[in-house]
Amino acid sequence: MTLVPPFAQRLLVTVQAAVLRHPRRVAGTVLAVLGTFAVTAFGIAPLAPDAAQLPQRLITEALQVPGLDRQLGDLSEQVLELNHSDLTRASDTADSLLRRLGVSDPVAAAFIRADRDARRLTDGRGGKMVQVRTAADGTLVELIARFPALDAARNASHFTRMKLARINGQFMSTLETVALVPQVRLGSGTVRTSLWAATDDARLPEAIASQLIEIFSGDIDFHRQLRKGDAFSVAFETLTADDQPISWNDGTGRIVAAEFVNNGKALQALWFQDGSKAKGGYFGPDGRSRRKAFLASPMEFSRVTSGFAMRFHPILQNWRAHNGVDYGAPTGTTVRSVGDGVVESAGRQNGYGNVVQLLHGNGKSTLYAHLSRIDVRQGQRVEQGQRIGAVGATGWATGPHLHFEFRVNGQFQDPLQAARVSENLVIDTTQKARFQQVASIAQHQLDAAESLTGFRGDAE
Repeated sequence: MTLVPPFAQRLLVTVQAAVLRHPRRVAGTVLAVLGTFAVTAFGIAPLAPDAAQLPQRLITEALQVPGLDRQLGDLSEQVLELNHSDLTRASDTADSLLRRLGVSDPVAAAFIRADRDARRLTDGRGGKMVQVRTAADGTLVELIARFPALDAARNASHFTRMKLARINGQFMSTLETVALVPQVRLGSGTVRTSLWAATDDARLPEAIASQLIEIFSGDIDFHRQLRKGDAFSVAFETLTADDQPISWNDGTGRIVAAEFVNNGKALQALWFQDGSKAKGGYFGPDGRSRRKAFLASPMEFSRVTSGFAMRFHPILQNWRAHNGVDYGAPTGTTVRSVGDGVVESAGRQNGYGNVVQLLHGNGKSTLYAHLSRIDVRQGQRVEQGQRIGAVGATGWATGPHLHFEFRVNGQFQDPLQAARVSENLVIDTTQKARFQQVASIAQHQLDAAESLTGFRGDAE
């Protein structure tokens, strides 16, 4: 390929213009000049050396491989240790546990049987997490076990670490109480039949479904409004002991961020701890609390059998207004307060059977009837979501269910509508900057969790 220098290109343009004006006079001169430049350009183009013509040199070096005897000698100088881990079983003895862990050490087994702290390995319930380090001949070098804290008061937040080690030929045991450390996990799922089945399909702990209901129950009636195709994404804490997920319960901590898409509409919530208060709560990305003054339902999961409307009374056999909502559920199902309040009365009332009535302030009150048991007393203060009784069939009832009423200044209101329009709390202005940082992290977590299913609605 011939390369033409820039100055030659400019000259060529000038000459072409002259040829157009004086074709006969300059034709011969132009051809001569162009030929000269073409030769010059061709001569200066190939300045780089040809790689094929560069000098080459082949170097050959012998690699000395150690003999097999030397290699075996080097290996014999290495200290070989093996690691095993397992969970204890209720039927375990010191010998059976060590044997399952690959330990062949009668001295270690005897120590576990005799030492008060080491005996905790095989005492009580199974499920203790055990790791061992053994020498090449199977003798025990070190054993570490992790199990629920011996201090029952700290059982939910701490664990006990037991260490058994051989020091100067003698075994010694130590016990420590250590804080569980939360780690964040992500998950998402789509509702096909029920929320519980969706969390199972997504391999999420059962507690996640309960928490989702608790977080969004002020906006979604999970008894009537759940739809096939609804989806959720969550970031939640799991409790770990020395970076190991604990085994003695599901280890599920608090949901730190969640999104629930119901009928195409997305609701988001994130956990925020107000710096000026000891108690945290769930807020939307706009800083408004997800905790409304009233829950949409007095039970986590049930079915509405009769709504707030005219109905044919099954016992009185006539049409009359039904001034509440009936929820069908098995006897003993927990009934919870839909809002903070004070117990106005707790006892038996004719056709209502066992009843609890709560006052919530500003003329608002709620009633819970046909209870099989009552768990509060008159004058007691209760918080939103607190258990106040259990589903039953006392009074005029054809089967176990809860009759629930909501009143404002003595006038009956649709409980579902009342919960939906109740006011939200708003984040304090002094906490907004810190809240925005937490919200940004939560959004990234939800984006990552949502990508597991790729389903999202219009966030609110």
